[in-house]
Parts: sequence; C-alpha cells; structure tokens
Amino acid sequence: MNISATDFASLLCSRLCHDLLSPVGALNNGLELLADEHDPEMRARCLELLGESARASANKLKFFRLAFGAAGGFGETVDSREAHAAILGLFGDNARLNLGWMVSAQVLPKQAIKVLLNLALIGGDALVRGGQLDIAAETVDDMIEIGVRADGPRIVLDGELRAALLGQSGDLPVTPRAAAAFLTHALVEQSGGTLQVSPPEADILVFGVSFRAG
Repeated sequence: MNISATDFASLLCSRLCHDLLSPVGALNNGLELLADEHDPEMRARCLELLGESARASANKLKFFRLAFGAAGGFGETVDSREAHAAILGLFGDNARLNLGWMVSAQVLPKQAIKVLLNLALIGGDALVRGGQLDIAAETVDDMIEIGVRADGPRIVLDGELRAALLGQSGDLPVTPRAAAAFLTHALVEQSGGTLQVSPPEADILVFGVSFRAG
C-alpha cells in the first residue's frame, strides 16, 4: 500500500472538506434566511441554528487538528484531556452514542494520541445506529496499549477501512473515506507496533494497538 505524501495530503484535505461541508453549508443557509427574515421568533431560531452550526464546525476542526494535524504543536506529548475534549466535541451531540473514557495518563505521546483519536473516529462512524463507544489507553512495562470498543445494534466497518487499517489494501487506491485508517496503520507501523481488528463476523468491533512508549 504505497502512496505519496502529496496524495495522502490530498486525501486528508478531501476528508476534512467532506466533514465540514454540512455544518458550513448550514451556516451559509442560516445567514441567507436571517437576511430575509423579519419575524423576531424566526430570527431567534435562525440565530440558534447558526450557533449550533458554528459549534459543530469548530468541534470538527479541533478534532481534526489533533487527529490529522500537528497535535499539541511541536512537543512530543499531548495532554490526554485535549483528546477527550475533542472526542466529546465530535460525538457529544449524538444522543444515540454513549462514550466511555478510560485513559488515566495525563499525557501521552503524540503518535498515541493520533492513533487513539483516529480509531475513535472510525469506531464512532461504524455505529450507524448509535451504541456504546469505549476508549482506553494505558502504559504497561514501557508499552502503550490502546483499545477502542464499539458495540451497538448495527455496526458497519467498510472493507476498505478494514484493509487500510491492517495494511492489506495492496495496489488498490486509497480513497478519502479511508484516510483515517491509512494514517492509523502508518503511525503504528512507524512505531514498530501491532494493530488488531476484531473479525468481520464478531458482534462487537474492537481495535487493539500496542507499541513501545517513546
């Protein structure tokens, strides 16, 4: 699974644009409605919708900055509370999704934070009808262990994402929808770690990652 840095940057940009299209489009539509609306109650409703769309856009940008961008600036570690806040911002408004956070360490290496966030994104997206998303990480004997568990009435992990996570895409092109999976695999491989995914026939979706701290 070979891809140039330029092509991968394009994939990430495409994924980001796709995810921001809805809330930013809602902002634009809301402003157009507000310009033509004179009823005080309707204007108040428009402003409420604009606020919701603005928060959704900001939350997505914060999440992708940590998951895809230069998380935590130029430091080697990131405060795990930033990752928790980013996940809450991304999924917190989804009433059908319950989040479990089991990360005790105050800071984690930047690569670990990126892996954790991208696996949380993939796991949350797989819960198409909602459910429980549990995220855990700990350091044991100089090894960082990350686990993400998704359990719900319907779980869908696209074959392309599964193949990208496991490095089994072969010569098939990587599409923007698999950008997070490709990045996760690359980060784990660069760290000399291992990544496991529960089999397709399993009732729950589990990701497990292990690599050496530092």
